[in-house]
Amino acid sequence: MTSPPPNIYTPYQRHLLLIVALLALGGLVVVGLASYVSAFLGAGILYVALRPWFTALVHRRGWNRQLVTVGLLVFTVVVLLVPFYALSAMLFERLRSIGQYTEQVVAVVRRLERLTGYTFSSEQNVRTLLGQAAGAVSRWLPTLAGSVLHLAVVVGLLLFSLYFLFVQEEAFLRNLRRYLPFRPDTLDQLQDALQNNVQANVLGQVLISAVQGLLTGLLLWTFGVPDPVFWGAIGFFVAFIPVLGTPLVWGPAALYQFAQGATGQGVGILLVGFVVVMNVDNLLRIVLAKRMGHIHPLVTLAGVTLGVGLFGIMGLVIGPLLLSYLGVLLEVFAEENRRTRATETTEAPASLAA
Repeated sequence: MTSPPPNIYTPYQRHLLLIVALLALGGLVVVGLASYVSAFLGAGILYVALRPWFTALVHRRGWNRQLVTVGLLVFTVVVLLVPFYALSAMLFERLRSIGQYTEQVVAVVRRLERLTGYTFSSEQNVRTLLGQAAGAVSRWLPTLAGSVLHLAVVVGLLLFSLYFLFVQEEAFLRNLRRYLPFRPDTLDQLQDALQNNVQANVLGQVLISAVQGLLTGLLLWTFGVPDPVFWGAIGFFVAFIPVLGTPLVWGPAALYQFAQGATGQGVGILLVGFVVVMNVDNLLRIVLAKRMGHIHPLVTLAGVTLGVGLFGIMGLVIGPLLLSYLGVLLEVFAEENRRTRATETTEAPASLAA
């Protein structure tokens, strides 16, 4: 029996080629799943957010794991996914028809010009701008059939992934600890930091946005602005943007009332908006920052910009979270290097003495 031919690669070359093969295969997987990465990120976010409930019911009270998991999935669909996508659909459909309101916008601009004595723009420029906005929205939003199919796949992958994260939690955490390049105590620190970031970005920001959207809708309904439900939904989404937020909604609504001759209603919108709505927002952020953690507004703003471009409407939540995770990983990496240098400094005199 002849012996097999010798391998032409050195051990170092085999190790290097193995790393290249792993990176190449991993890159192919990422490219293939790129359009559905939001499903897996969403599953991870919801896992971290819902894990305290799962731990309390399964590990402390001994409830059936599968039943608790199914209950959490139903909660996710009914309380989180359905309202969020319903608001998104309503917003998208209104944005699609933005070009139908050209005459109303032009009339408002003309009345504001008469009230202020200042010419903002020519009528042709206003019509051109609205036409460009309508075209941009139509290009940005997917077709209805494609979006429904993609949404079904994303939601299915999200729920499927979330189910196995809970049902096979121990194996998932064990493999996570096995492959992450950190010490066990550093992993515990990383877990706490990620939990705080999820609470601040997901639970905290969604709660603040929901309250802000509700207050905006009530404000516009009180002062007679048409379609307050729709504008309240817009307020929910723009509340994710720090500093600007809901003034992007009730500010133009006040101008609209001024243009219609309802000066008292316009003043009322501005007063209640500045005194009540914005102060409630600041109060909620202070309270939630103490209970859930604090995310810098610049991180939130950059994250929203990044997330919407990558993941669409879900990027309002995922984008700031990704940047927060990046900051946490950088802090953990710095801590690991600090400990390594401290260990080397301690061992160096001992080796010299020996």
